[in-house]
Amino acid sequence: MTASTPQRSTIVVHPDFDRTWPWAADHFRALWRAQGQTEFVRLVAPDDRRPVGEIFADPAAITRLVALNVPVTVECVAKMPALQEAVFSPTPPTEVGEALAAAGVRTYVQPSEGFWGQSVAEFALALTLCGLRRIPQLHRAIVIDLQPWDYTPPGDVGRPGARGQQFGDDPNFVNGTVEGKRIRVVGAGNIASRYASFVHELGAEVAAWDPYASEPCFHRSGARRELRLDSLVHDAEIFAPMVPLTDETRGLVKREHLLALPRGCLVILVTRAAVCDMPTLRERVLADELALAADVWDVEPLPLDDPLLGRHNVVHTPHNAGRTREANHAWAERLAAQFDPSGG
Repeated sequence: MTASTPQRSTIVVHPDFDRTWPWAADHFRALWRAQGQTEFVRLVAPDDRRPVGEIFADPAAITRLVALNVPVTVECVAKMPALQEAVFSPTPPTEVGEALAAAGVRTYVQPSEGFWGQSVAEFALALTLCGLRRIPQLHRAIVIDLQPWDYTPPGDVGRPGARGQQFGDDPNFVNGTVEGKRIRVVGAGNIASRYASFVHELGAEVAAWDPYASEPCFHRSGARRELRLDSLVHDAEIFAPMVPLTDETRGLVKREHLLALPRGCLVILVTRAAVCDMPTLRERVLADELALAADVWDVEPLPLDDPLLGRHNVVHTPHNAGRTREANHAWAERLAAQFDPSGG
């Protein structure tokens, strides 16, 4: 593009994209508007499957393009001779990619899944606090009953370890503060290391296992590096498997690991349930041997008659830890950062 050629930045969005990332496209537009005029088209009809080249009156003038769930064809590429940079989500077919490369168009892809790491890690911290203090259970209880306000110990006689004034935790499971707790984390990646740093700052004694992470990952999060997964589980008060689900991590936390968790341990699940042996986890939770605070499940949605629902030792949310407005914004920002702000 020569210095005399005006920059024309264009974004086109299909409703299917907004179903998944409802805040991302508008944030991308705001980022580009700060650099100059931006054309923004949001398709309305869900069945509108026109390719990019048929949507704009003058596609030949487009220099930068973001097409979100809008198809692109080889013919479209031919109609956009001025195009210099582009994002197509999802990635276009091979023949289109080859046509774009032959035309000298720089195409960008999302560099990582780090855009929702902060959201999921904060949610995991919230689940930890809720699991320790039984916040959801108490909230639900006081809506329908005054009994939770009565802290009278059994027989109205004070006893060590029994119910007492303003003590609403369950002493049969790990409870109280994060400070001083032995928290054991499987993983040292984007989510796991953030969570480890949060609980470390609150005073927990944190250890983590991840054979693929470098030493600085553990130092930055304040976690002691554990070299064996077997060794991680035996003294856990809070156990948090936080690895993404891949062929290598499916079933990573095996039955023997879950059976080795001390009675009363709180398990936190926020990435994927299938990294654990869920039948064993269910078995121990339903036997009142473990507490569980989870956003992800082996069956989604959980049937309304699932025995885990409504239990005194379970906190449950419907797989919504990651998709905050801020995660949407980060999705757009990580893509937008790859474009030349001058459009050249």
